[in-house]
Amino acid sequence: MIGLATPIVALDVPGTPEAIALADRLGDGCDYYKVGSELFTSAGPEIVRELRDRGVEIFLDLKLHDIPNTVRGAARAAARLGVKLLTVHASGGTEMIRAAVDGAGPSCGILAVTILTSLDGNGVSRAWGRSDAVTVEAEVLRLAELAAEGGAHGVVCGGAEVSAVRERFGAQLAPLVPGIRFADGAVHDQRRVVTPESAVLAGARYLVLGRAVTEDADPASAMARVRAAIRSAEEGGDRSGA
Repeated sequence: MIGLATPIVALDVPGTPEAIALADRLGDGCDYYKVGSELFTSAGPEIVRELRDRGVEIFLDLKLHDIPNTVRGAARAAARLGVKLLTVHASGGTEMIRAAVDGAGPSCGILAVTILTSLDGNGVSRAWGRSDAVTVEAEVLRLAELAAEGGAHGVVCGGAEVSAVRERFGAQLAPLVPGIRFADGAVHDQRRVVTPESAVLAGARYLVLGRAVTEDADPASAMARVRAAIRSAEEGGDRSGA
């Protein structure tokens, strides 16, 4: 069976005081946080340690992309911090992904980022220098093949591509979907967004919630709404697979 979808709140804030204040407001309503480039660059490994001391899990979203040996060392350091998930760019290639998996060991899952949810087909075409039209789903699946070959725990993709990833790879790759928004919420700078319900029904294993929760007047209530949506989708849908 596919494990229950896990909601993760993105601490996309400037520094430690803002991160801790947000965690305090969410309280027991959130047990998994994303620490991204902005916060990690500002606060360093200490913010991970401080959050881990609260008994929560950490998704370190650094999107590593470097030579294999460097990525292996970074993944090893992340695992030593107690990080549960770590991202690398799938476009770094199978050897780099495999090095990250090796460095992280069994305690830290490597997620390979496919196509950023801020990009659409035109944006991908320009970034890749492609003269032909690019289909986002095809590019996601192509990069997911590299992730699977490298032994990654999962991939980061848009909600619209989750079903295709599940159909192709089944239990081999766990999809993480960023850009989660409520149906009545703003999409901000994202191009490919989905609701919690649609992401769960498509087969997402992890859901990353940013401004839909963190910019709400009552983040704890917004998080409760997310959990209710996940439960409703799981109770009403078939999440057989892995």
